[in-house]
Amino acid sequence: MYRFNLNKKLSLLVISILFSVNSFAADTTKQSTAVTWEKNKPYSFTILHTNDHHGRFWQNDIGEYGLAAQKTVVDQIRKEVAEKGGKLLLLSGGDINTGVPESDVLQAKPDFIGMNDIGYDAMAVGNHEFDHPLTVIREQQKWARFPFLSANTYFKNTDNRVFDAYKMFDLNGIRVAVFGLTTDDTILLTSPKNTEGIEFRKTLPEAEKVISQIKSNEHPDMIIAVTHMGHYENGEHGSMAPGDVALARGLKPGELNMIVGGHSQNPVCMASPNKLITDYVPGTPCAPDQQNGTWIVQAHEWGKYIGRADFVFLNGKITLQNYQLIPINLKKEVDNGNGTKRLEYYTSEIQQNQNLLETLRPYQEQGKQQLLTKTGELIGRLEGERNVVRYQQSNMGQLLLSALIEKTNADVGIMAGGMIRDSLIEGDITYRDILKVEPFGNSVVYFDLTGHELVEYLKVALSKKQGSGGYTHLKNITLTKTGDTISDIKINNEPIDMQKSYRITTLDYLAAGGDGYPATNRLPTYVDTGYRDADVIKQYFEAHSPINAADYEPTNFILEQ
Repeated sequence: MYRFNLNKKLSLLVISILFSVNSFAADTTKQSTAVTWEKNKPYSFTILHTNDHHGRFWQNDIGEYGLAAQKTVVDQIRKEVAEKGGKLLLLSGGDINTGVPESDVLQAKPDFIGMNDIGYDAMAVGNHEFDHPLTVIREQQKWARFPFLSANTYFKNTDNRVFDAYKMFDLNGIRVAVFGLTTDDTILLTSPKNTEGIEFRKTLPEAEKVISQIKSNEHPDMIIAVTHMGHYENGEHGSMAPGDVALARGLKPGELNMIVGGHSQNPVCMASPNKLITDYVPGTPCAPDQQNGTWIVQAHEWGKYIGRADFVFLNGKITLQNYQLIPINLKKEVDNGNGTKRLEYYTSEIQQNQNLLETLRPYQEQGKQQLLTKTGELIGRLEGERNVVRYQQSNMGQLLLSALIEKTNADVGIMAGGMIRDSLIEGDITYRDILKVEPFGNSVVYFDLTGHELVEYLKVALSKKQGSGGYTHLKNITLTKTGDTISDIKINNEPIDMQKSYRITTLDYLAAGGDGYPATNRLPTYVDTGYRDADVIKQYFEAHSPINAADYEPTNFILEQ
């Protein structure tokens, strides 16, 4: 039997050491007319949370995560909490969509079916929800038996929100308000055709507005923000939109009790105030962040963990008694000592809920035959990990751009690191593998720029900071970069001709101004080929296999001075 109170005492010790204040007071100034709790009576309740699910309704190839195992844990905790007279809320920090082909081809329907069965109560709207047009999102809302929340997403030039701003919950007489926020970067992070007529307003003013509304109309005992904005250590968000830390610091102290976050896809476990544990080990104690009287939590990604926060409410005061991240069948490599390795669970194995597993199985099987057909063969590894492709050129980027250039007969290929979502390892490559690398369904496009126009384009593209999804990958260009100045540009080893016309290929997302790149989709030379990026990569593998990853190692073509 899985024991979900792993290291509970040690976790409590860590929390007490890291934070001298381990409780916060709810604003009771306006509660006198709506108090439903008894004086001097303690009330226990638990908040569970996940985020950045990205289509992982099914366990991975080595049996990690998956909604069926998640349900087993949630059911156990729900039973435990109920037996002690408490209540439970289960929240998601958003990004249910995009990441696994079996989910993508079904527009995440199995994911929402599974979340219903587990008993989710609400979710934030993530930027990847807008990988689909609003018509599909509305269909997903019908599938889900819980609300999509986003207080700062509006129909353009109106006061009408696209989604509900907040939802009230009664936890044995404790009135809990949960409101949603979506990163205001979303307009840059998804295809403009999917956000036409929609705007994402600044999160802090919208949070202040909705908190005021909630206090006036609902008289809550606790306010929780479920957000898809990102947790950035000490609020240092770089070129990305301000995240959860900046939000908590921008509000009045104690105005917001808790933030259940997502988007940055990291386990929020603090080594000390404003300092994250950089290499969190599953199953070890985890202390959440605390900023300005607000607890901030995030459970990494993909359902790898369920976050659990146990609270006690007494006379208007809310105390966090325990916090932990519960790993869902995560495994580690263990050296056998004879040159071989084996996989072991970080904690005890969690049995999958068989009813949910069988409910989801037809969806898993539905597209498998098509997805598992061999497309090509790879020698070596093509590197697509997030911590690589958002910081430096990679052989994966070079291969992807090679495929786009070949398809369009272009001179230059340009893409952003955030468009690369997975690695490929040696062996047979299937269409499913390719879809994990390129899951967004972008179109391959091209357009012409003069040498002078290309220089101006590159100034914007190369201004994208390391670590951001906009970090630029280039092919067939070498140059020198000195601060914000670029020089010595060569196209295919020839000095750039300022008057000559060059064909540039990229994906429609960037051409429409995604990630803050120059919008080029209105140029008279712009052509949308209509070919999906994954299909072009598939054709490239079919034409060139076996592909040797060593042939695509990037040269040092951006020289910093």
